[in-house]
Amino acid sequence: MTHSIAIIGASGYTGAELVRIIATHPSFEIKALAANSKAGQPMASVFPHLRHLDLPDLVTWEEIDFDQIDLCFCALPHKTSQEVISKLPKSIKIVDLSADFRLRDPAEYEKWYGNPHAAPEIQKEAVYGLTEFYREEIAGARLVAGTGCNAATGQFILRPLISAGVIDLDDIILDLQCGVSGAGRSLKENLLHAELSEGTNAYAVGGTHRHQGEFDQEFSKLAGRAVKVQFTPHLGPFNRGILATCYVKGEADAVLASLQAAYADEPFISVLPKGETPSTHHVRGSNFCHIGVSGDRIPGRAIIVAALDNLCKGSSGQAVQNANLMLGEDERAGLMLAPCFP
Repeated sequence: MTHSIAIIGASGYTGAELVRIIATHPSFEIKALAANSKAGQPMASVFPHLRHLDLPDLVTWEEIDFDQIDLCFCALPHKTSQEVISKLPKSIKIVDLSADFRLRDPAEYEKWYGNPHAAPEIQKEAVYGLTEFYREEIAGARLVAGTGCNAATGQFILRPLISAGVIDLDDIILDLQCGVSGAGRSLKENLLHAELSEGTNAYAVGGTHRHQGEFDQEFSKLAGRAVKVQFTPHLGPFNRGILATCYVKGEADAVLASLQAAYADEPFISVLPKGETPSTHHVRGSNFCHIGVSGDRIPGRAIIVAALDNLCKGSSGQAVQNANLMLGEDERAGLMLAPCFP
């Protein structure tokens, strides 16, 4: 069965990544591409690397005939996304890649994003889109909220460890480097080549990064008590990829065993042999996440490193993974492309 797909926000990096993935999907066909600021242009003029594909021209989202659409990916900025989704027909399934429906409590959304939530009734039906941990809920959902890319990486490390009770919940440090594409495609002075290249910097220091809200929500729910991770993100001088290094109080062998047990049957998450560390090079352009565990020289402490592609497993690939479940397809469909190396 072929499913008709629309992408709203197709002129951004995650929109282009959705097109790249869906182009080889055996059951998805792109029927509409919307980007209000680029409406009327062919996709090839916005993203020349997609020139070989037979794609519809970009339109405004209001021009889409949603009667012909089975599922819509919404790749718009936060705040804009909730306003658009509230106007879409209830008959279509939606995977939202923005932050608008990730936080279940509207007050928490306002705290982290600075604006009152404009669609709290729709928020109530949204399912959090971390596929490996919400499969059943996602399969039956109308609206799925894709996770933040940083939030997904940290959760792939920590959720199994919290569930297994093998780490001290009051002693978790997460340092994370993300490629510049994680900041989106809009023009920003600090993202100019001369400002970014040949250096790196920490930002949102002191627990102010918005993905911290997802950590607080998900880890506290899982533990049945408040869990606050010490999290510092860094902007890396590379295009795509996330490398997260997590420091915990717990025995390395128990940490490794917990991760191996949690991900033994997962097609997209690989736990490396003890002592091996992953690289963003080895997951680039793919829907895979690699996790490595090492013991620390300080007894009773472990270091976990995870790598994934922020645009794929951290966003658009995860979105397609969720869409597969929502439409009754094999979860792996369209997503088994090997990483691009070197």
